[in-house]
Amino acid sequence: MRRILLSTAKILISAALLYLALRKVDLTELVSRFTATSLFWIGVAIAVAFLQIFIGVLRWREVSAACGAPLELGRAMRYNVIGSFFNQTLPSAIGGDAVRLWLVARAGAGWRAATYSIFVDRAIGLVALAVLIVASLPWSYQLITDSSGRSALLLVDFAALAGGIGFLIFGALKWRWLKTWWATHHLHACAVIANRVIFNPGRGPMLAILSLLVHVLAVVIAWCVVKSIDAPVSFAQVFLLVPPVMLITLMPISIAGWGVREASMGLAFGFAGLAANEGVNVSLLFGAVFFIVGAVGGLVWILSAEKAAQGSAQLGVPE
Repeated sequence: MRRILLSTAKILISAALLYLALRKVDLTELVSRFTATSLFWIGVAIAVAFLQIFIGVLRWREVSAACGAPLELGRAMRYNVIGSFFNQTLPSAIGGDAVRLWLVARAGAGWRAATYSIFVDRAIGLVALAVLIVASLPWSYQLITDSSGRSALLLVDFAALAGGIGFLIFGALKWRWLKTWWATHHLHACAVIANRVIFNPGRGPMLAILSLLVHVLAVVIAWCVVKSIDAPVSFAQVFLLVPPVMLITLMPISIAGWGVREASMGLAFGFAGLAANEGVNVSLLFGAVFFIVGAVGGLVWILSAEKAAQGSAQLGVPE
């Protein structure tokens, strides 16, 4: 019952926010802007989305190896593509993570190593996104002149950055009880692994580059969407506005970020002095790109060996 109520609440939030955001959009006018060139740019956006998944795979493999759950490149790519499908169908923006965790655990890594690999990978990505937004703040402040917009940007970003830094500091603490108390030992273990991979002289710089590239590619996807409808928005504006929206969309309060993303993008464009309806247009098409990618992931899931063996194999649980 609790899960049903939670899922229902997320569906209602997505529906309500989408309704409010779509009130600013003329869908007939949006469709009329599509040409053959639009399809080309949407195709490029889809290709970049798959590249983004691949870059995420490279980072995840590094993290998984450190967690004791090594993954072959092909298997990791398949799991991430399948995860993109469940991101679109499960009542959360991170539903695909739960499925990736299940797949890794089922493959023999065990629940603990699988959970650690997903959690640490997400944490590193969140820290990288917060750092990217902080690094661009001087230019964001020039773009966003609205005081409410500036305050919201600072609040969301520094909350994420503080959480990320606090997580890393937590992993650096040597208190013995952190490793044994039931409420902290798993979180502390994940933080220790995150510190180990981030500050590793050989592995850390590559992880940093991969993590930042994942978020830059999200900006490129949004830029391709902008080009598809010939919206009067520059690449620099997209680069400054999209990452904060992606950060807000990570909150697991809607279905695949729908509604939250559209409302946030409309507000962000408005705070930057751009047309709020163009922000919603870009967000809708951005979501459509990932919906198409998720559909491909659904096909991969249907044809995968994991789907064929569903229910016939034991889940690997560590000793």
